[in-house]
Amino acid sequence: MTPDNRSPTAAGASRQINYAVAPERMPVIPDDKMTAAQKKAAAELVAGPRKEVKGPFVPLLRSPEFMSRLQKVGEYIRFICPLDKRINTFAGIIAARHWNQQFVWWAQHGQALEAGLQPAIADAVGDGRRPTGMAEDEEIVYDLLTEVFNNKGASDPTYARAVAKFGEQGIIDLLGVAGYYTVLAMVMNVARTAVPEGPPLPLSPLPIWGRAYAA
Repeated sequence: MTPDNRSPTAAGASRQINYAVAPERMPVIPDDKMTAAQKKAAAELVAGPRKEVKGPFVPLLRSPEFMSRLQKVGEYIRFICPLDKRINTFAGIIAARHWNQQFVWWAQHGQALEAGLQPAIADAVGDGRRPTGMAEDEEIVYDLLTEVFNNKGASDPTYARAVAKFGEQGIIDLLGVAGYYTVLAMVMNVARTAVPEGPPLPLSPLPIWGRAYAA
C-alpha cells in the first residue's frame, strides 16, 4: 500500500490520502504448480475447521512444514483457547493495529464486534487512540499488550493486574494470541496479502489524516 497523493480539503478540515494498493507478491499457487509437500499441507488445512487455504496461508504455503505447524497454533488460538472470544479478538485487533495489518484487522474486527466488543472501542484502537469506556478485563488486556508491543515487556503493576484477572495461563494465552497474529502480520505485510472484500482498506494510516481508500 503506497500513497500517491495528498490533497488538503477546506481550511481546518482533515486531509485525505489516496492509496494505490500494490499487487500481491505471493498469490495463490495453482494446484499443478504445488509440490507434494505443499499439497499435503494444503489438504490438512482444508480438512480442519478453516475448510480452505486463504489469507495468510496462501503465502505461508511456500514453506509447507512451517505452515502446518503454525496453523495448529492458530487452530488453538481461534477454536480452543479458553479466553473469552471478546478478549481473544480484542488482543487480535491490538496486534493488527500495531503491525498496520489490513487482513488481520479485517478478520479480527468483525469477530470482535460479533463477540460483544463495543464498536467505539474497536474504532479507538483503529485510530491509534486509547479507548475510553473499556470493561475492566479489556483495559487490562489493552495495557498489557500495549506495554509489550511498545516496551518489549510488562511493568510489575500491569503484570500484577493481568495475572490477578486472567491467571498465568491467561497471560500466556494472551501473549500467544498477540504473537500468532504478529507472525501472520509480518508474513502478510511482506507478501502484500489482499483483504478479501477489497477497498476501502479497513485501517487508516497513522497519524490519522483521513480514511484511506484504494485509488
